[in-house]
This record gives sequence, C-alpha cells and structure tokens, in this order.
Amino acid sequence: MRKDKILLVEDDSTLSFIVQDALTREGFDVVCAPNGESGLKLFKDSNPDIIVADVMMPRMDGFEMVRLIRLTAPSVPVLFLTARTALDDVVTGFEIGANDYIRKPFQILELVVRIKALLKRNRQGITEDTNLTIGDCSLDFASQRLTIGSETIELTHTEAVIIDELFRHPNEVVEAKTLMYRIWQNDDYNNLNRLHGFIYKLRKYLSKSTSLELLNVRGIGYKLAMIM
Repeated sequence: MRKDKILLVEDDSTLSFIVQDALTREGFDVVCAPNGESGLKLFKDSNPDIIVADVMMPRMDGFEMVRLIRLTAPSVPVLFLTARTALDDVVTGFEIGANDYIRKPFQILELVVRIKALLKRNRQGITEDTNLTIGDCSLDFASQRLTIGSETIELTHTEAVIIDELFRHPNEVVEAKTLMYRIWQNDDYNNLNRLHGFIYKLRKYLSKSTSLELLNVRGIGYKLAMIM
C-alpha cells in the first residue's frame, strides 16, 4: 500500500530530524530539504502529497518557494511551520496558497493531526475556505477579523480559532474539549476556565448580531444557534 509522501522543508537540522523520524513512525514517507531552493527542486523530483515548510530559511524562504510551486501545483496541501506570529505573516501565507500553519514550538501530535486533516480534505476535493459567512456575521480567519453587520472586530488568534470552529458547525454542539485541543493541543481541565473567558468575550461580540446567538450547553460545550 502506497504511503502518503511528505516534503519537509526545514533549515534547522535537529528539528528536521526529529520531525522526519516522528512522521516516519506515523507511517508517512518523508523527504527533506534544508531550504526553499532545494525544496523547490525536490518537489519537482518527488511529487509529494503534502508540503510541510518552515517560513524563515536561507537562500529561498518558504513563502517564495510555495509561491513558485503554486504556479504549477495549485492543489497540493501546504502547511507552514513558523515562529513568525505577526498577523501580516499569517495573511501572507494564506494569500500565496497555504492551507494551514502551526506556530513553533509545537507538539508532534498536533502536526500529525493537521497533516492527516489536510490530506483527507484534499482527497475529498474539499477546498478550505478561510472566509465564512452566517447570517449577518462574516469571519476572515486569515486576517482575524469578525464582521457583524457594518462593524468589524479585530480578534486575537485564539478568538478567531474558536469562532472558526463554531462557524463550521452552526446549530451543532461543539464540545469544549474539541476547542481546547484546537487551541492548546490538550483538554486539560485547567484550561476550561480560560476557554470560558474567551467564550464570554465572543458572546459579547455576537450579542450585536441579529441572526446568531452563542449558547452554553451545560457540561458539554457550546452551540452557535441561528435566530429564526
């Protein structure tokens, strides 16, 4: 049975070795390049199913490498590994064709989960849209902005992640542990109060909406309900 092939482009040789070893243990076929220039050549030679790439690299950075790859391969999934957390960098990544990104330092389990999700969506032909609209509310996840009617609210990254998850499951109960895993990569009970704090702020934002209401589902999670 053919293994999914990952092109890992990372200039930190220690991190590259650790990630390659972990992904290989997970059953992936992993090929590695130390910079964007080598990554571009290896992409053409190896035909990977997904690209996992650092952003800041010598000779050619991850953004430029992916921009060039996108000219001939618009559908191969791309996940950026980045220590650059500025909003402009996140937006740039999505604009040139990234499907997801993960901030350093990260847990291998989170990386594996993200890779498997991207591969699954790609096989199903699902295009990941970072702009979602429900009723009078719109979320631009890449720029972390929530628009309610004519008002635009600047979100933190964590707030954007929560809203994104809720927007993808309207009128459904989203478990608290699902949100905690997406935010902190664990469902540690100690994080539950932190999550409640973010939900409280988001509920205040959404109170301005005439079409959506954020509800608590006691003991389970939260529900983004459409107001009839």
